[in-house]
Amino acid sequence: MAIRRLLLLLKPFNVYPFGQSKNLPPITNPQVLRYLDNRRKVHKDAVNFCQDILRQKSVDWEPILRTDLLQPIRGFDLVITVGGDGTLLQASHFMDDSIPVLGVNSDPTQVEEVEEFSGDFDATRSTGHLCAATVKNFEQVLDDILGGQKIPSNISRMSVSANSQLLSTYALNDILIAHPCPATVSRFSFKIQRDGESCTH
Repeated sequence: MAIRRLLLLLKPFNVYPFGQSKNLPPITNPQVLRYLDNRRKVHKDAVNFCQDILRQKSVDWEPILRTDLLQPIRGFDLVITVGGDGTLLQASHFMDDSIPVLGVNSDPTQVEEVEEFSGDFDATRSTGHLCAATVKNFEQVLDDILGGQKIPSNISRMSVSANSQLLSTYALNDILIAHPCPATVSRFSFKIQRDGESCTH
């Protein structure tokens, strides 16, 4: 399949709050503030890098922040998410299996950093388990996809039916089932189908 039109889905830049919050105490530790500011900068640099690479390719592409994604994703040959697993999972809720996704981990966890700050705070960055690229190999992975040398892997997805009606909500690995009134007793039955075999829970 020729890839001509791409959607670049971006994690926002302001995901690490520095100011006051109604629900959380303000962050005052200068070490933590420097760490969070570095995370924001690393992510922003990764976004700029990916955009610079895309400008060099013979494809049309459109950037959008994941917070601005409100409609199903259609009309694209490839979706590239820049952030981490959360950004890729956000995309999965707005698309079906007809469009491949390339996840770019914009801020991978640095083992040395985690060890250095282990006594002070959790310095884990992004795991990126679902991401196939980082800034280090993004251009090579993208070229392989555009050139047809790489083909997408299939990932099992969940479909949800309520009262035998298939819901149009797309889910990759998580769903929330809840009653509008939390105190109401609800009963659910689950059927898991894998490799053509079903079992009910």
